[in-house]
Amino acid sequence: MSSAVTTNPFLETITSTDPTLRNRPLRELMAGLSTAEILAACGELDEFRRHASNLYERVRAAMFLHALYRYRIQDAPDLPVTGPIPYEGVECQMARRFEQAVSAFSIAMEESPNGSTASALAHAYADMAFQILADQVRRSVRNCAGNRWMFRVGSVEEVSLKIHPSLLARETEDEVFPILMERTPVRLDLSHSAWSDIFFLGMDYPEAARVLNISTDLGVHGRDAHPRPPIETYCRVIAEPVLRLTSIDLNACKDISTLEELFNFGNDYLGLVKAGVIASGLIPPSFEGTGTSLQSILAQIVRPGYGLEVVSQVNDIPKGSRLAVSTNLLASLISLLMRATGQARHLTGPLDLDEARVVVSRAILGEWLGGSGGGWQDSGGVFPGLKIIRGLVATELDPEWGLSRGRLLPQHELIPINADSSAEAVSHDVKETCDVALARSLVLVHGGMAQNVGPILNMVTEKYLLRSQEEWVARHEALDIFEQIADAVRAADVRKIGELTTRNWEGPLKKIIPWVSNSFTESLIAEARAALGGDFWGFLMLGGMSGGGMGFFVAPERQAAFRDQLGPLMRKVKARLDDALPFAMEPVVYDFRINPHGTMGSLREGRAAVMPSRYYSLQVGAMIATGTQEVESHRKADIDHFANGSAETGELLRVFRTMINGLFPVARSAADPAIASRDEQASAIRRENGFDAVQHASIREDLQRGRIGLARNRLPIATEIRDVHDHDLIHASTPISADALDRGERAIRRGEVAVVTLAAGVGSRWTTGAGVVKAVNPFLDLQGKHRSFLEIHLAKTRGFGGF
Repeated sequence: MSSAVTTNPFLETITSTDPTLRNRPLRELMAGLSTAEILAACGELDEFRRHASNLYERVRAAMFLHALYRYRIQDAPDLPVTGPIPYEGVECQMARRFEQAVSAFSIAMEESPNGSTASALAHAYADMAFQILADQVRRSVRNCAGNRWMFRVGSVEEVSLKIHPSLLARETEDEVFPILMERTPVRLDLSHSAWSDIFFLGMDYPEAARVLNISTDLGVHGRDAHPRPPIETYCRVIAEPVLRLTSIDLNACKDISTLEELFNFGNDYLGLVKAGVIASGLIPPSFEGTGTSLQSILAQIVRPGYGLEVVSQVNDIPKGSRLAVSTNLLASLISLLMRATGQARHLTGPLDLDEARVVVSRAILGEWLGGSGGGWQDSGGVFPGLKIIRGLVATELDPEWGLSRGRLLPQHELIPINADSSAEAVSHDVKETCDVALARSLVLVHGGMAQNVGPILNMVTEKYLLRSQEEWVARHEALDIFEQIADAVRAADVRKIGELTTRNWEGPLKKIIPWVSNSFTESLIAEARAALGGDFWGFLMLGGMSGGGMGFFVAPERQAAFRDQLGPLMRKVKARLDDALPFAMEPVVYDFRINPHGTMGSLREGRAAVMPSRYYSLQVGAMIATGTQEVESHRKADIDHFANGSAETGELLRVFRTMINGLFPVARSAADPAIASRDEQASAIRRENGFDAVQHASIREDLQRGRIGLARNRLPIATEIRDVHDHDLIHASTPISADALDRGERAIRRGEVAVVTLAAGVGSRWTTGAGVVKAVNPFLDLQGKHRSFLEIHLAKTRGFGGF
């Protein structure tokens, strides 16, 4: 298709070094161009994308193509609205083979251009853009100093790591091995400069990549005696050649005996723990897909016939806290295993700063191995106290040189703090440091909503690439506010910090992504303002979406009383909106303390070498699942050791020991009265918990005989499925006869027409399905008030009906 466009404005914008050209919004570039001209420009853009070596140019070209097909060509008035979409392209798209999907859709578009194929192309280009970003992040992580060796190890003999001697030291063969423990705080961000920690933004626009975050200990207000690091990880040697992985908070435990199982992140709830094992270098990523046995690697690192146990625990922080719990858990696991294998200078205590930076780079690797892909500030909990994190321009020594303007890894600038940042540490004779002032003013909460922030981050990246004008101005406004927040932190002016974080949320963040707010958050702020009056100093939204983690700045003399009031206040607002918004839990008020050390290691030896109590209840379950006494003898010995550790835990474990002896007796006899008694106890337990033996037997028989199951959950083989064609539909966009219009209007006036409105799709991307299920979800802010899908469509119906 020929084009009258002599200079492609899209290519000029992507490749220009002149900011006035480079930062032009896409909407401005396509204004006035015909469909034919835009299609021709898209062909040139795609050819450029295929051969561009610069990361930024490839990604922006793909995102331009996405937007052009999605917002211009798909709805072009001179193209058919619908048309056949090639199955080959859909299949490639589902298999994440985006280049092949684009090729299939492009051929179809050339042969028969239509809105349906344009929509498919738009979707493929968007997914491709984010895949390019992911691949570049992985490449940069692999080439970071301290990580390269993990991708070059080719055989067991090349594995140089050795378990720390202290983890093998024990007085007798019957004693359990020492336990290495890591305690890690979470991170709380005072400002992320409009999500500037997203990898691509930091790598393309490092001058604007700024974050100010705090390492934080937490406790639930009214329940915990004092705040503590909420993340705990444990490691020890075990006398079995396996990796025993346990997540206490997810109630998951598994023995890993093969590399294939270790590198399978989707078949259990232990994906993050697996990613930590790999990213730490314990099992280097280069072993994926090889025929190497896991036992041979463990024999090289530990000793023949032995393995390692890795345990994680997050102390009651719910999802949606916006405190980067998962990333800091990953960083904690990496720190733990680096210490255990001699990759850190000290087995216990804090990490050195250069070691903490290695942990950050490996945490990013672990994020991408596990598929979550968090920001580069998220693992800030490994560092102490307050810190400013800045993106850096790439130099010739960096792996990003020539591929992107900025480096993957940022620079951390620590802000001096008080050794004790609790509110009680205040001395009126000494000027407060910011950490102490924050402890006296800030109230942290979890509002009870756990929403997926992923779509928000994708849209932030898309708006940045397309240079949407209002959002581009808002980004620079957020950068200016960040510098003011940093100055207020250095001056320990908490009232100013609260004012600035509120302005940041009300202004640039809502301009870039209006869905960062919701009706619950707005109502809660209004209630807090009314309760505190002039003592309300400001609001802080944690992370990328409100309703979960939030903070309130209040006058210090009102903090204690307001903290007590806030729980009932949140529950009252939640009760009013419970049927409309996707709440996952009851709201929680936290006690918090700024952690002055960062992640800390410690060693438990002798009688103190015990895991958390909840760990042992999981082990009982694992023993029930395996049902073999010989394999489980080590676990039973460990439980005995825990039971003898202290009087407080002994009673609990004596119960466990009784259960285990009942489950795995040395010899069973039907005539043994003790065994008969235990069988009666087991039957009583089943009855108390509602076990229906008849129903259980019926379902098992149906499954075994093939009456029920996935194979039966399908349409009959004779079912015919055909595409919907244009002639099957009446398009409201086509001309309608005057007679039909007249009859329709008269029917509406007589009340003979009912409008049935379905909520499918609208708002679901931002509410993780709540827009589909709950048509009363007030997800959209219109003229200062959040409106639901149902309200919007009733208003449209009233408007069309002339009511």
